[in-house]
Amino acid sequence: MNIVPSFRSATVKGGEIVSRLLAAEGVTRVFGIIDGTYFGMYSTFKGNGIKLISPRHETSALHMAGAYARLTGKLGVCMASNGPGVANALPGVAVENAEGNRVLLITSSRRHSIVEPDRGGTYQCFPQSAAIAAMAKLSLHVPSMDRVAELTRRALRACFNDRPGVVHLDIPEDLMNSEVEENAGWFRPPAKYRVSGSFVPRQAEVNAAAELLLSAKRPLLHAGSGVIHAQAFRELVTVAELLGAPMSTSWAARAAVDERHRLALPMPYLDALGKARNEADVVLVLGSRLGETDWWGKPPYWASPADQKLIQVDIDHDILGNVRPVDVAVQADVGEFLRMLADALRAKAKPDQTADWVASLKELQAKRRKELDKLLTKDNMPMHSARVAGTCQEVFGDDAILVIDGGNTAIWANFFTESRVPNSMLSTPKMGMLGAGCSQVLGAKVAFPHRPVYSIIGDGAFGFHPQEIETAVRNELPVIWVILCDKQWGMVKMNQQFALNPIKTVVMKSLPPSETINADLGEIEFDVLARSMGAYGERVSDPAGLKGALQRAVATGKPAVIHVDVDPVAHMWAPNLKSFKDMHAEPKG
Repeated sequence: MNIVPSFRSATVKGGEIVSRLLAAEGVTRVFGIIDGTYFGMYSTFKGNGIKLISPRHETSALHMAGAYARLTGKLGVCMASNGPGVANALPGVAVENAEGNRVLLITSSRRHSIVEPDRGGTYQCFPQSAAIAAMAKLSLHVPSMDRVAELTRRALRACFNDRPGVVHLDIPEDLMNSEVEENAGWFRPPAKYRVSGSFVPRQAEVNAAAELLLSAKRPLLHAGSGVIHAQAFRELVTVAELLGAPMSTSWAARAAVDERHRLALPMPYLDALGKARNEADVVLVLGSRLGETDWWGKPPYWASPADQKLIQVDIDHDILGNVRPVDVAVQADVGEFLRMLADALRAKAKPDQTADWVASLKELQAKRRKELDKLLTKDNMPMHSARVAGTCQEVFGDDAILVIDGGNTAIWANFFTESRVPNSMLSTPKMGMLGAGCSQVLGAKVAFPHRPVYSIIGDGAFGFHPQEIETAVRNELPVIWVILCDKQWGMVKMNQQFALNPIKTVVMKSLPPSETINADLGEIEFDVLARSMGAYGERVSDPAGLKGALQRAVATGKPAVIHVDVDPVAHMWAPNLKSFKDMHAEPKG
């Protein structure tokens, strides 16, 4: 009797299709909280060389993925489970997309037969794909098993096309966990479904830009976050040195240059920036939208278009010429553009012609720095906020990654930290999202485990997600949070005071809680909270004790919280408050 052997094709779960495609893209880390609805995906991570790192809140997973992506230039991947898990992730989606970070969010939904559209009354169900579509770069829902691979590839393709942002892929739980006969065609390599490499500009555009810059007497370079995404730090400096052009940055691109460079015009020196932006005859804008915190590129903060030529380079064509007319518009990766521009400039550039102008700008910068540094002599207790950032930089070193979070705390940290190593400062300058720093610092440590990583964060901001201390302990991520505690919503309180009683505010500097509206906070002993979760915690209010506290925290090799009591009145009166308020008023012209 002849027995015909039976052959059974290999099967694969829907979730494993996703895992294998992520691994092919070089993904080695995913951030998210486990749930049975996508067990078929995360249970296959380890076999595909992917490590799952779990925070305590889904929005933290988005911030971890965003920080990881921004600092490495790679894809940050996170996940959230259907219904409440996705609802928890929404704030992170809004922020990371606005900040332009390359993030892929994978979510589960209820079984495909009862969602999209909802049958009505479905448990843990809301229109999550539509909700995310309104705030993300792209949101895709997978309707059937035969389209899991196709739509995962489409999502990955979108992650690497045009301006970075959040791409969302929603897969019903039954598709995630069910098995299907494997199709080898699903697992084609990235080069088979998307363009690899950068968006290269046309040579004619580069030549036109070079010609305009070579004709300039006072050229200025303005770097946006596109420089960071392109990791084009060296290229930016090369072009600046060829032209003798000073370099300014948007808030988002503060970490694009070593601010000790002779041509750097750091963001805190608003007088020098205003002079440069009004006197420059040609401006090269690189990967910046010239948004509200750049005063929309309008007078009186910038020269009028009649007096100043503009070259704008961006990977997103919608940005080009959006708020200001351009003389040369270039849609390209700024790194590729700068490399080609340097070649076009090298033989003809005359960097010495700007020496006197640059010297006048640096003189203004030095004058402002001298005024600011007078605050470093303040020895009062509780501590003056100006004393914190410099001490942190001294202890942690120039190579450390700093995450800034808070209202007035963010101003103090920015004005008293000097960016020295490119791409070593991180915040949410577009959204100003309180609490993001609690978990951004963890994503940064995952990205660079051997570099010191710390956050200067306000007590209000840290109160959003203090549970992530335990995430750091559990995942052995020895980050340090330095929490400036003034027990008030300081920036809001300052605005209230001027609205409610401006004369008394100027005279007394602060109004009592009875004269403001819900602006004061109660006590949280953040050092005690840290110790309760297994981290190191210490409290300090004397500026003479801060350095030792930081050194002891580093020596433990553990995650740590330093609770810093700061003078609540001085903390409110942060530098350039009037200038920051002016940023939100429409410029004239």
